[in-house]
Amino acid sequence: MKLRIKKEQAGVRLDKFLVAKLKNKTRGQAQQMIANGAVLVNGKILSNHYALKENEIIEVKSGKATIMSKDVLVEPEVIFANKEFIVVNKPAGLIVHGAPHIKEPTLADWLVKKYPELKKVGEDKARPGIMHRLDKDVSGLLVIARTNDSFYNLKKQFQNREVEKIYTALVYGQIAKENDKINFSLKRSAGGHRQAAVPEGYNFKENFLELREAFTEFQILKRMVNYTLLSVKIKSGRKHQIRVHLFAYGFPLVGDNLYSTVKTRQANRKIDLGRIFLVASRLSFKDLSGKKNSFRVGLPEELEDFLQSAK
Repeated sequence: MKLRIKKEQAGVRLDKFLVAKLKNKTRGQAQQMIANGAVLVNGKILSNHYALKENEIIEVKSGKATIMSKDVLVEPEVIFANKEFIVVNKPAGLIVHGAPHIKEPTLADWLVKKYPELKKVGEDKARPGIMHRLDKDVSGLLVIARTNDSFYNLKKQFQNREVEKIYTALVYGQIAKENDKINFSLKRSAGGHRQAAVPEGYNFKENFLELREAFTEFQILKRMVNYTLLSVKIKSGRKHQIRVHLFAYGFPLVGDNLYSTVKTRQANRKIDLGRIFLVASRLSFKDLSGKKNSFRVGLPEELEDFLQSAK
C-alpha cells in the first residue's frame, strides 16, 4: 500500500499518520511496524518522530514485518527467560489469550510458537503457562511458567496474594490525597464484559453475579493541571480492577472509554492515544528456590511522549 502526503497532512508525525490510516491499530503497533522496517518514507526507514512533508510517499509493506495481517503478531519484548519462567513486556493492542469469540492472534499463540514446550504447561491449553493477564489496550509485565513445577509454585503465590504487581497510571483530574486505598467490591454483569464497583449496602440487581472483594492502593507520582500520575498496587487481581476502581473513585484512566464519563470520552477522542494509559511496570515473585525475582519497565514511547506534552 502506498500513500501520498497531502498538504494538510504535512508536519504530522509518522506514527500518528499510520494510526489515522490503519484503523484499529494502536500507536504502539504503528511504532512496531516502523521499527520492523514495514514502513518506508520515500524508500527510507525513518523514526517514529519523523515529521512528514507534502508529496512524500509512504509505503506500507505486506508480509511478516507488518501487523496488518491477522496471521502476524506484534511481538512482545522478552525481558528475562530461564528454565523456570519467562517475563515479557506485552504491548498494547495484543490480547493475552484466546476465547471462542476471538479471531485475532494472541500472546498465547506467540508464546507457543517461540517456546513449544509451553503446550504441556498449566491447566488450560488456551493459556499455556500464563499466570495472569492484562487487558488488550494495557501494556506491561507478565510472567509465564515454563514448567509445571514453576506453574504451581507461581499459582500458589498468586492465590496467596504474594506476587507484587505495581502499575503506572494517568487519570483525569487532580486527586487531593497523596495516597489512598480503594476497597470497593466488584460485581460482574451478566454478559461478563463490564464490572461495577459496589459500595457497602448496595441494593443488588438481578443482572449482577457474585460479589468479589478487591483491593487497590495508589500513591501520587506527579500532579498536573488536568491529570494525576499514579503508582498503583493491587492485592487482588480482578478483571478490569484498576480501571473500575479508579472510575468509581471519581478519576477515570486516560484513554479508557469503557469506564468513563461523557467528558472523558470526549477528551479521549481529542487525545487519540489509541490505548489506555496504564502500564504494569513492576513485577516481583519467588522462584522455585525461594529467591525473589523483581522486574521493571518504563513507559512506552507513546505514553512518555504524551506525558511530556500533558499539562
